[in-house]
Amino acid sequence: MSAETQFQPETLAVRAGQERSQFGEHAEALYLTSSFVFNNAAQAAARFSGTEAGNVYSRFTNPTVTMFQERLAALEGAEACVSTASGMSAILSTVMALLRAGDHIVAARGIFGASQQLFGTLMPRFGVETSFVAGSAPAAFQSALEPNTKLVFIETPSNPLTEVFDIAALSVIAHEAGALLVVDNCFCSPALQKPLELGADLVVHSATKYLDGQGRVLGGAVCGGKMLVEEVFKFLRTAGPTLSPFNAWVILKGLETLGIRMQAQSANALELARCLEVHPAIGRVFYPGLASHPQHALAMRQQATGGAIVAFEVKGGREAAWQVVDHCRLLSITANLGDVKTTITHPASTTHGRISPEARAESGITEGLLRVAVGLEAVVDIEADLRHGLDR
Repeated sequence: MSAETQFQPETLAVRAGQERSQFGEHAEALYLTSSFVFNNAAQAAARFSGTEAGNVYSRFTNPTVTMFQERLAALEGAEACVSTASGMSAILSTVMALLRAGDHIVAARGIFGASQQLFGTLMPRFGVETSFVAGSAPAAFQSALEPNTKLVFIETPSNPLTEVFDIAALSVIAHEAGALLVVDNCFCSPALQKPLELGADLVVHSATKYLDGQGRVLGGAVCGGKMLVEEVFKFLRTAGPTLSPFNAWVILKGLETLGIRMQAQSANALELARCLEVHPAIGRVFYPGLASHPQHALAMRQQATGGAIVAFEVKGGREAAWQVVDHCRLLSITANLGDVKTTITHPASTTHGRISPEARAESGITEGLLRVAVGLEAVVDIEADLRHGLDR
């Protein structure tokens, strides 16, 4: 089925991108091969030069990987998609493909800790500097632009404080400056948010999270216009941060249930957030689906739901927060998210532990902050598990 066919998202998640072999298999085939055999020397030359379409080497062409890319592109409403080994390799591939020494990035301060490390520590080695913007106000991004700004990077909602950014407004600001807007859509996935429809140039994913949905494999992806994605593909073909066929196959099957999982996990998250908001041991709850969230109205315009991530500050700082974590009997203590199993982590000492205390403070990540990625267990059981520590 062509990815361009106008079907509903639920249908695309199950059908888009599938190509059957001569055997007529119903499920998507898994092609575990490093390379592909050519009929003759002329065909080999044509495949390598790109004058003939077809598979060459699984570092950059593989039928299973192609099916995943076409399905995700269909769900995001993108012209093209290229997949990578992880979410961070998707971001790295994007900036390495599109930027050069002397270029400048404007990024939200509240992005994932590894993304902050990439932009703030690694990219300066290659002559690419980043200005981090605290808060989500479009005017702050406007003020941070420089004549050599080539890329504006946000994740919305942000990790872990679920800060919401106005994609449409930031796309105008970036484009007027001659820059690209790249949106990390990991927290929402295309089931809840379509950044390209709001003006973003590229969408990046950690496919490890909701796209897989069951915590099985690593993967990443970059979706957007054909010309931009082609530049990312050129980097991937040479540098090789490639998604394996097996991982592509696992995530491809995960996409089939993406919509129903995101709806159910979002419903659980909203109920949990409401419960936590009235608990006396908690100072503040961060969840876009709550009316108390400062960008609730914007979130409800951009997103189908509030998502499945709930963050909250426990009164008493790190000692109290760790007590809540240590008393969990059901929730998995892990920094991964997007799983059908609910997970809990202490961002200041895990996901954002490598950034400086000053950067954590500017990002709003306190010692009492916990992040819960809500899964598909009964929400009453999730609430009861958190109370083991909160009620103490």
